[in-house]
Amino acid sequence: MANTLNTITVDGVTQSLESYQAAKSQAAKGDNSTLGKDAFLQLLVTQMKYQDPLDPQDNGEYLAQLAQFSALEQMTNVSEGLSNVSKLVGNIDTSVLVGQLSNMIGKDVQWVKETSSTDENGKTVINKETFEGKVTGVSISDGSPTVIAESGGKSYQVAIANISRIGDGMKNS
Repeated sequence: MANTLNTITVDGVTQSLESYQAAKSQAAKGDNSTLGKDAFLQLLVTQMKYQDPLDPQDNGEYLAQLAQFSALEQMTNVSEGLSNVSKLVGNIDTSVLVGQLSNMIGKDVQWVKETSSTDENGKTVINKETFEGKVTGVSISDGSPTVIAESGGKSYQVAIANISRIGDGMKNS
């Protein structure tokens, strides 16, 4: 490498500025993540290292950049914390609902099951069928709590929204 002013040494490997930038842009294409704090600090140090000694940048500008970055990092941490709290609250809500649904075990329940079919004209027809049975358990499928009910010797997984009636002494149809 003839011109040592246009070289960069990283981890003991010296390469031309063009090949370094090409490698960095290739890596950036595969990684769409945001600029991390280490990269920001590297940029800041590089900026300070290569500034014009006859026209140096004001220290206040560096401090302002650091303060902005620090504030951004704190906002990111708060956002991640709120996301974790939201997940925790969702889990608590589901746990409470499952606890309440557990009280339904052994009770008679009535629910509506909707099925769709196509008539001879190609139109979709929605058929509603009512079932009655006894709740035998509670389940969580895909994050949604459901009850397990038995009717006519078969076991059904019933979504909470499809339950139309709960109580003892209903007659099976």
